[in-house]
Amino acid sequence: MGSQMTEMLKGTLEGIVLAVLAGRSAYGYEITARLRDQGFSDLVEGTVYALLVRIEQRGFVDVEKVPSEKGPPRKVYSLNARGREQLEEFWRTWSFLAGRIEQLHNHEGKE
Repeated sequence: MGSQMTEMLKGTLEGIVLAVLAGRSAYGYEITARLRDQGFSDLVEGTVYALLVRIEQRGFVDVEKVPSEKGPPRKVYSLNARGREQLEEFWRTWSFLAGRIEQLHNHEGKE
């Protein structure tokens, strides 16, 4: 990913992770793997884990410790009501911004 993509992703990653969790609960590595499958191939696991700590602290997810066959229990994250509200706000904001950016792009050089 180029530096511009990295910067844009920083501003939207919370909403992207909340959207992943809206589909179903998941643990950190699973979220990273899903995002990589969606084309976010350069996404670093540590970035996702740091974000999960923040959204947990902000009360957007419920966390359950689930036993793991390969070591310590995994923290499984589930989107809760507050997280769903945050996700709805993210989509409203995204739609507004995407619409304005598309307008700018379509009018570029036409004035």
